[in-house]
Amino acid sequence: MAQPEALRGQYSARRWAALVGSDNRLVRAVAGAPADVRTKLLVAFLGIAGLLVLVGVVGLRFLAQANARVEGLGTLQARSTTYDELQTQASMLRQLLGFRNGGDPGPATVTGAKSSFGGRRWALVDGAIRFGLSELGPSTSEADYSFVPPAGDERMLERIRLDYHRFDDAMTTVASLDGAGVTSKRSRPALGEAVNADQDLFLATNDLAERIGNETDSLIAANRSAYTSSRNLFVAVGAISVALAVGLGLILSWSLIGPIQSTESRLSEIAAGDFSGRLHVPNRDELGSLAANVNRMNDELRRLYGELETASRHKSEFLANMSHELRTPLNAIIGFSQLLRKQLFGPINAKQDEYLDDILSSGHHLLSLINDVLDLSKVEAGQVQLELDVFSLREALERGVVMVRERATGNDVKLSVAMEPEFDVVRGDERRIRQVVFNLLSNAVKFTPPGGEVAVAAARIDGEVQVSVTDSGPGIALEDQERIFEEFQQTEAGVEHREGTGLGLALSRRLVELHGGRIWVESEPGRGSRFVFALPDGEVSHGG
Repeated sequence: MAQPEALRGQYSARRWAALVGSDNRLVRAVAGAPADVRTKLLVAFLGIAGLLVLVGVVGLRFLAQANARVEGLGTLQARSTTYDELQTQASMLRQLLGFRNGGDPGPATVTGAKSSFGGRRWALVDGAIRFGLSELGPSTSEADYSFVPPAGDERMLERIRLDYHRFDDAMTTVASLDGAGVTSKRSRPALGEAVNADQDLFLATNDLAERIGNETDSLIAANRSAYTSSRNLFVAVGAISVALAVGLGLILSWSLIGPIQSTESRLSEIAAGDFSGRLHVPNRDELGSLAANVNRMNDELRRLYGELETASRHKSEFLANMSHELRTPLNAIIGFSQLLRKQLFGPINAKQDEYLDDILSSGHHLLSLINDVLDLSKVEAGQVQLELDVFSLREALERGVVMVRERATGNDVKLSVAMEPEFDVVRGDERRIRQVVFNLLSNAVKFTPPGGEVAVAAARIDGEVQVSVTDSGPGIALEDQERIFEEFQQTEAGVEHREGTGLGLALSRRLVELHGGRIWVESEPGRGSRFVFALPDGEVSHGG
């Protein structure tokens, strides 16, 4: 059951990688586009800018529509105010005309008796009606409006104006008859015409006011609906634009980040010495060119690395053969020189004895040089295998002192060893550690002037075993303190002594580093030097 679940997990991972990341088809298409990175970034920027412009245009359009609806609502309000005024004036005229058409206003009317007098008593009512008509007339003039009536309103206003003129003409006749004292019977035809005109005027103004009210309600409802739809559309356009901008940015970033990560990973492998892989980048831009250059560099490094390995192997073989070929006659020279000095085959004079000393000294120096070169070449070729075991550090230090004591005594240099009593047994390659100690002691004795002192010390400090060799020699300048640990490098004092090859400290550093330790020097010109090498706590065992 576990295997199908694992397969499903791998399938889901591949499916997810196909949807997002560098395996996406759109990402591969963008990566494979024949354009440089700057062009792709510019296109992406223009695309995002275009989406922002689209959102701005849509927003401006919605604002323009909202502004138009607000202006339309303002026009409707002006029309409504004007038409309500017309309706109010028509209603007042209707009330006055109803009062005029209701009967005689004199005392006889109150008692219910009929009057025999003329219409002079209606003069005040006629005047009020005529005044109302004079107010209505200008209200129907479109020149005084703050808006342009639409075609439907125009037709209704024309009808109102006709009714106004009919009403005005009829009331002119009625007022004239009432002013002449003519009886009401004579004015009734004109009064009936006024009533008809007023009735039609009242209906027209009511219809106009009702129409504008309906239009206002419709516009408010349309404005509410348009606001909702505009808001939703604007939000949708904004969300889609943001999604497209984010998607475009992600696609472009994946098309760049994926190759960069692959290149970084491949470079890490190359730095670790793995030249077997290849970098596959589908981009046809600078990243694709970079990948091609990385592959070419990988091939060239692989070729050079192979040549270096071959050269290193040949060098090691050459040094091994040469060391054997050189050591054999050199040992013979040293051995015969020693026999001659013993005068086993007859006496020798003082000059011959001096020459034999020179031969022995030069032979030992040459043998030391051959041994150092061979050991260093083996270390660099990785052919030195440490033989780790526990050994007495105190004994190793004392043997090193014994090996240089003769020369120290001849140079009037005092030697001393200081070591913590409870600290003695350590773990490491005893022969290599003794070689490091001997190299440091030889240098110290060589550069210490007569009457000086060389001190050897060992202690456990911060979880490390630290062995130090301190001398009272000329000291080392700060700029030379790192250089002296390189091959064939010496200070000015070393060159003046005309001794050594500049390999002792380099070999010592390699041997200490093989143990996982470190080596350094603390010195000032004119105040001596202190060489220290430290072995990590994992290489140390404590004993009595």
